Amino acid sequence: MGSHSFSYVLVALCLLGVAAEATQLAPAVFVFGDSTVDVGNNNYLNITKQARANYPKHGVDFTGSTPTGRFSNGYNLADQLAQQLGFPMSPPAYLSLTAKTIVSQMYKGINFASGGSGLGDKTGQGAGDVIPMFQQVQYFSKVVAMMQKLSGSRTTNTLLSKSIFLISTGSNDMFEYSLSGGNGDDREFLLGFAAAYRSYVRALYRLGARKFSVVSITPLGCTPSQRARRLSEDGTRGCYGPINTLSLRSYPTLAASLRDLADELPGMAYSLSDSFAMVSFIFANPRTNAWSFTELESGCCGSGPFGALGCDETAPLCNNRDDHLFWDANHPTQAASAIAAQTLFTGNRTFVSPVNVRELALL
Repeated sequence: MGSHSFSYVLVALCLLGVAAEATQLAPAVFVFGDSTVDVGNNNYLNITKQARANYPKHGVDFTGSTPTGRFSNGYNLADQLAQQLGFPMSPPAYLSLTAKTIVSQMYKGINFASGGSGLGDKTGQGAGDVIPMFQQVQYFSKVVAMMQKLSGSRTTNTLLSKSIFLISTGSNDMFEYSLSGGNGDDREFLLGFAAAYRSYVRALYRLGARKFSVVSITPLGCTPSQRARRLSEDGTRGCYGPINTLSLRSYPTLAASLRDLADELPGMAYSLSDSFAMVSFIFANPRTNAWSFTELESGCCGSGPFGALGCDETAPLCNNRDDHLFWDANHPTQAASAIAAQTLFTGNRTFVSPVNVRELALL
């Protein structure tokens, strides 16, 4: 497919599917992962300054311009995909719920994601007590047990089988692997990456999940943090090649794992984004009828080269967030997340396979 045809497909899907569903396409949304989908769990943890998103500039474009624990200027991917499904925003952070509020909320969904976490049990532990995937799944298992006690296994299983399980994780595992210099065998890392993903999907399946929306790895080497890393290491500008190659290679490995799981587990269905292709397309086409990015390299909130030194109370803030692809050193702006969510929801097989999330919800 040529560049112009490619552009037409993505622009068309964004223009034709802008409005969120008027009615909910799923009874609940459950969210697992890292800072790309965290909506405030890290606010309740003993963690470092860099792993927090509760500074005044976070949420500058959120209702009330209030920091909420999202690593964004407004809504993040979890919010915007939930909106596409007919919800007001992401379900609330698990740690924000009380013994009373969790009872009604668990039937509508909960967000277990934690910024800085990853597939590995120790990923992100340098930032403090982030919630790794195994613990997120453990928290969910407690919720399932509570549902079964209050509503019975049959009602619980029916609700969970129709719900959407959003998973966005793995970037921090790659960042840490890359920063450690790796072990000389990227293939071994990627096989471990895929094996960890399989184990968590299996665990969620055993607990009742059937419909998975999986967000693959973006071109991590093109984030402001990695552009600054390249500049620091060799004095040149551009994306950091080694971690970009690793990001690119992770997609077919993950895709093969999910295909195998769907063949193995009765009733399992999934939607997998090709996030590397999605973001690469935006780099190649920063201005279309659906979006216009004038800054693709630097974060909106942050100091230092490429704004990569962190978004805190002292960091400078750009004037127009919608012009920027990146919010800070590693995260997209609300505008960029909106494109990702719309593509996940209504995208064609170029970016989402074997079905998009709307099709997944209707299965």
